[in-house]
Amino acid sequence: MDDLSFEIIVGDNGTSPETREIAEAFGAKYLHTSVNGSAAARNIALNAATSEYVAFLDDDDLWTSNHIRHHLQLLTSTPELGMVVGQIINTDPQRQPIYGPWPPRVPEGGALIKLMLSGYFPQIGATVVRASVRETIGLFDERLIGGQDWDWQLRIARRFGVGFVAEPCVLFRQRPTGHYDELQTRRIAFARRIFFRHALPEWRLWTSPIDFARSYFETMQHFFYYFVEAALFRARKGERAAALKAIWRAIAIFPTRAARSLLSESPLRDAVTIIMRGNKADTPFNRQSK
Repeated sequence: MDDLSFEIIVGDNGTSPETREIAEAFGAKYLHTSVNGSAAARNIALNAATSEYVAFLDDDDLWTSNHIRHHLQLLTSTPELGMVVGQIINTDPQRQPIYGPWPPRVPEGGALIKLMLSGYFPQIGATVVRASVRETIGLFDERLIGGQDWDWQLRIARRFGVGFVAEPCVLFRQRPTGHYDELQTRRIAFARRIFFRHALPEWRLWTSPIDFARSYFETMQHFFYYFVEAALFRARKGERAAALKAIWRAIAIFPTRAARSLLSESPLRDAVTIIMRGNKADTPFNRQSK
């Protein structure tokens, strides 16, 4: 990318002293905030940005060589766009691909807003925006511990056009299931708040109350599946109390879906079976996943 110039700003709310040293060694501007949450770290950097366009990268993800250039071409050629998103490849912590690239495409206008309120969360690392959106829609909401990037992108999409680059732009590293149960629990309430904050004013996008409810379920279902997988992970490790807590959290999110899972062959039922037997039973799900 020799033909592009970058202003690198590191927004940090951590406590590791080496972060400043590493940032400055690469010629980056280092800014620190004591406010918790990624929104605060992004805001302090976003406020300091002087370029016409702004891109983001979390410290555990990686840009690919496909990123930036096509985003900028779209933003330059299409003045009505406020944001351009690209494709993601989900990887494990060692950068081995798990899933993707996704999404295959995104619609425009109201269809995109509805999609973003039906389970599609554009990854912030694959997003490039015009810096001027700061003055129009504001900064990230620092009251949100979870989903603040999704909320911010929804505010942009409801006000401006959104472009799409069908190129894998980011390696999005995933933490293993079962390693951040408490954080996921805290995020549930924020996800609900964000959904209704944006879905209710856009209610005309849905054809019926059932259609609206379906979008809500699709938005929340990744939390349900996280705790289903966490329950089985904990049960296999013999962590009975943690497994039971994960099962309860899955039930609390979708009681009916959880009941159906418990009555049929499923990971949730396997977790219960292991707990009841008091050992790491070789359930049908275990045999299939070996």
